[in-house]
Amino acid sequence: MAILVTGGTGFVGWHVARLLTEAGANVRCLVRSGSDTSRLEPLGVELAVGDLRDAESLRRAARGCAQVYHVAADYRLWTRDPHEMYASNVDGTRALLAAAEDAERIVYTSSVGCLGLHHDGTPADETTPVSLNDMVGHYKRSKYLAEEVARERAAAGQPIVIVNPSTPIGEADVKPTRTGQIVVDFLRGKMPGFVSTGLNLVDVRDVAAGHLLAMERGRVGERYILGHRDLTLEQILATLAELTGLPRPTFRVPFALAFAAAYADTFWNVVVRRRPPNIPVDGVRMARHFMYFSPAKAVAELGLPQTPVEEPLERAVAWFREHGYC
Repeated sequence: MAILVTGGTGFVGWHVARLLTEAGANVRCLVRSGSDTSRLEPLGVELAVGDLRDAESLRRAARGCAQVYHVAADYRLWTRDPHEMYASNVDGTRALLAAAEDAERIVYTSSVGCLGLHHDGTPADETTPVSLNDMVGHYKRSKYLAEEVARERAAAGQPIVIVNPSTPIGEADVKPTRTGQIVVDFLRGKMPGFVSTGLNLVDVRDVAAGHLLAMERGRVGERYILGHRDLTLEQILATLAELTGLPRPTFRVPFALAFAAAYADTFWNVVVRRRPPNIPVDGVRMARHFMYFSPAKAVAELGLPQTPVEEPLERAVAWFREHGYC
């Protein structure tokens, strides 16, 4: 029986597909027409051309698959047309889960962005209260609503386990992600300062392993934080400085200045140049919160690995350098 993976051309999805193929699984990856599949082809996966907004293509992709990993998402902090994001993340999740109604087990990839936070900065967990009104921006709102779809279908009896990755870091971050871009900007010397924020870093390989462990051991309807270590952005940059020998930024940027830069950048790029902003305003809004989380439940119930974050940071640096990002 085949295993379907959506989002296989993305950062986490590719690592999930890689881990499955290394285990000898027969993997089918949903890919959009025209997507760069050059990284998937060496894995020997079957490619199913489709789109989260095309229900019939999802039914074809899911046909005969005993397991489904729904990793794909429209991940942007700015979009000219928010409806596209909701169509992919919310409606697409609903359509995929309907297409996979015969699957024996489904792992849905959510995000810690859908979870509540503690205002005192202590780590939150899967039970920390949260509502749609707490979501900053269309990406988080769409992922929150998509997770609600998964939770509702699980409550109705579909065998769905939810995983909430924190901030993955490591090699093969092609686009790159927001955290990968921090590494790239640091290596390029384009990070003169930093804001006072914090993230929960986790090795992307551990996140991929967490998906497979959730498929094997996760309880239906439960959510599991796939994370590891809470660090301030200043600590992340200090670690990068130690790993590379490059100087670290020392200027703490006031949020008022960060917002001013974001609004100016948005006006210049969106209004004048008709392109996405380099500094999304929603990104600055999110940075005002310390995104600290506890992976204790995933460690205890799934056996989630906890690789020291220095290792994936070092691999990320080496990969970005090797592939000409800096």
